[in-house]
Amino acid sequence: MSLLDKHKKIETNATLLLVLSLLVVSVGGIVEIAPLFYLENTIEEVEGVRPYSPLELEGREVYIREGCYVCHSQMIRPMRDEVERYGHYSLAAESMYDHPFQWGSKRTGPDLARVGGRYSDEWHVDHMTDPQSVVPESVMPKYGFLSDSMLDGKYIGELMATHRMVGVPYTDEMIAEAKADFKNQADPDSDWDDLVERYPNAQVRNFDGQDGISEMDALIAYLQMLGTLVDFSTFTPDASR
Repeated sequence: MSLLDKHKKIETNATLLLVLSLLVVSVGGIVEIAPLFYLENTIEEVEGVRPYSPLELEGREVYIREGCYVCHSQMIRPMRDEVERYGHYSLAAESMYDHPFQWGSKRTGPDLARVGGRYSDEWHVDHMTDPQSVVPESVMPKYGFLSDSMLDGKYIGELMATHRMVGVPYTDEMIAEAKADFKNQADPDSDWDDLVERYPNAQVRNFDGQDGISEMDALIAYLQMLGTLVDFSTFTPDASR
């Protein structure tokens, strides 16, 4: 019996085809999944990656609430065209504190994984208020109302405690000082030294240029830190993985 005859026998026998398909899938699944049970951590730890500061975390909540992930991914694939346009490919560690992650599967607008520092705060305010004023071909809706929606950080500690329940390493001190850190990050005249010690490289300033802390402040604080925590000039991948 030739190889083609054997293959034809499998294709014409539904039960045999089902059994062999399940066998192949099972073996493949075991080979891929079983080793993971023997690893303490499947994500390579990268220097610089930290949990979000209270203001950044609140901004991320606004980002998710407004459905920004529907049009903007946060995952740069290791392909030449993407790396040349957006920067270094995304690392798993950069999303290790994201619940849920913001990788996305569609790009109506550009990827935002490395948007931090690419534009000024003023540009972001203009872009949110009237996207077409800075990108004429943009189909993005206006989010100027974020500047009028004020935040007081009342429940930011509870939000951080919830994230700690799913693995984000917020300490008791971080949660206890959450409301103060929330306010201090948007006020460059405040006593923000402890904030930066708890959240290295946290950017401190009045992000939207207005009095008080708005949802615009929080969202821009979040956007301005994306992709800025890892120093890729010194980063070298772990060759053992």
